[in-house]
Amino acid sequence: MAYDISKVEVWTGEIEDQVGGLAAKMQSLADAGVDLAFVVARRQPHVPGKGIVFLGPIKGVKGTKAAAASGLTKGADIAVLRVEGPNKAGSCHAVISHLGAAGINLRGLSASVIGKRFVVILAFDNEADAAKASQILRAAGRKGG
Repeated sequence: MAYDISKVEVWTGEIEDQVGGLAAKMQSLADAGVDLAFVVARRQPHVPGKGIVFLGPIKGVKGTKAAAASGLTKGADIAVLRVEGPNKAGSCHAVISHLGAAGINLRGLSASVIGKRFVVILAFDNEADAAKASQILRAAGRKGG
């Protein structure tokens, strides 16, 4: 079971933890026609009234300007891979097990299934871990998962 693996540039920013806070942060991106592959948002319990959003990719001059206008910045200390494959019971576990066996720590994970395919967004602390993870998952996919 081969995985489709791609590197995704991530952008991040603080959001207001209130009704419409995320929508307000993303408004200029929508107006600029930015086509996002993922959005992950959550509260920041240690910062009352605030949340954080991770999203990407943002491409082109128009998208970059819209991101800057929204207070989003390119994630400097985070590397993200998008992994897609045929879904079956245990697919996500297989992906993270390969990484754990190789000693790679995840910073974050978001997973979903659409139809017969899964998509996992994997966040790492640095590009080196992401590159190593990509190699491991490509090899695992060639061996059948």
